[in-house]
Amino acid sequence: MSNTVKRATIYFDADIHRALRLKAAETERPISELVNDAVRRSLAEDVEDLSAFQDRVREPNLAFEDVVKDLKKRGKL
Repeated sequence: MSNTVKRATIYFDADIHRALRLKAAETERPISELVNDAVRRSLAEDVEDLSAFQDRVREPNLAFEDVVKDLKKRGKL
């Protein structure tokens, strides 16, 4: 965990909170560490997605219907 820690109040569904408590006990890690890791992974996925979008920005936009017609024509659907 970084040196700078901020406190926040988060409300979990009862089932999620129970699962977090069990996971924390099982792994001997605090709930805050589990949540921080999960949020970090989620944000990293967002960065990957944005990068993929940027890489494909020059690709042509195709209408969904045209793609389906082409797939049917080529026997893929």
